[in-house]
Amino acid sequence: MDQPKSFAILTNNTSKTKSLVSNLLNGSHSKEFQSLENKLGLLFSKSEIYRFMDEEERHDVKIITKETEQSLKTMSSGEQKKALLKYLLSQNPDFLVLVNPYDNLDVATQASLKEQLMAIAKSTILVQVISRLNDFLPINSEYFNLKNGELIGYSDSNAFFSSNRQDTQRFQEAIPPPINTIEVTTDALVSFKDVSVSFDGRQVLDQINWTIKKGEFWQLIGPNGSGKTTLLSMITGDSHKGYGKDLTLFGQRKGSGESVWELKSKIGYFTPSMTDKFNGYHSVEHMLVSGFHDSVGLYIRPSDHEKRVAKAWLKLLGMEDKKGTQFLELTQGQKRLVMTARAMVKHPPLLILDEPTAGLDDANASLFIALVNKIALESNTTIVFVSHRKEIGLEPQYDYILEMRETGSIGYVK
Repeated sequence: MDQPKSFAILTNNTSKTKSLVSNLLNGSHSKEFQSLENKLGLLFSKSEIYRFMDEEERHDVKIITKETEQSLKTMSSGEQKKALLKYLLSQNPDFLVLVNPYDNLDVATQASLKEQLMAIAKSTILVQVISRLNDFLPINSEYFNLKNGELIGYSDSNAFFSSNRQDTQRFQEAIPPPINTIEVTTDALVSFKDVSVSFDGRQVLDQINWTIKKGEFWQLIGPNGSGKTTLLSMITGDSHKGYGKDLTLFGQRKGSGESVWELKSKIGYFTPSMTDKFNGYHSVEHMLVSGFHDSVGLYIRPSDHEKRVAKAWLKLLGMEDKKGTQFLELTQGQKRLVMTARAMVKHPPLLILDEPTAGLDDANASLFIALVNKIALESNTTIVFVSHRKEIGLEPQYDYILEMRETGSIGYVK
């Protein structure tokens, strides 16, 4: 039997993806998808996982995890997606709608899922709805770009990929200087020496040795559940597991009298979860200024100097006209840029970016990477960049790499 022709649809963060997916699954097909008429389609997406998770929590009904004692909520991202795919395939669908299926998956799990989907595509139509070009499977497909709800078709894969490659982005303005310089007298900002951590008897970190020095750019990589989050929380002071360990932060042994706020004053931090559920009514200017006070959102009156620095950052980002706009009204990509600038306004000795490009389309990811490159080039801030993918254009990406194993130990340090 010939392999069925699938569909590849490139989206961006302003595409009307939900409407498209709903129409595909409900049978309201446009002319481009007439081949799906009267066929059973099912959805493979993060939103479906959240829906089943809600069913488990609210009604104590296990649907896609009924063959295991583990709840969906306690599974890793990879385990959740594996369980969902198995459940969907048990219903023998004619087609699967895949919405950014590789988001939040480590490299090995991505590769395993891609291999499985390639096999599925031999007998089942796949509708790939994806925002990153490199994530598309090399299968027989019709190609489209979804822009503002309109589908733009392409004659073949070559035309599709060549038309949608992103050019390298650049920011023209200089990085604004800090109001005050934060002094750190030691060359080593962070030092783990044979640090091991367990939770409820389960080994999370196993004899970690890692030193982060001034001016370095680190990539922290590794599979889900390998201890990356635990490592970061020990650096930021959000985990009590650092006490009693041979852990030195900014020249001070952990537990020797430092406060969490003293640590946070030296660290800039951003992860998308900080704003995913943020609903405070703060202007873009105030959100930037809040970085001086280590808060998310501003709750005191800003100084004139702080407002001038915020204005300079907005000029750098090309968002001067957004000064008084509510932060909640920004696009996803704009929010990421503002939150990274917020983390950098005081030029902290250490900047931690935890999965900062997750969920971004190619254009917004490219713009974000350009900002990270500029910070690395024009500031003295040390950067720790955590990501499941090697971002194209990230210029210092091969300087220093710490890879974690599933066992909570170090795979290699470069």
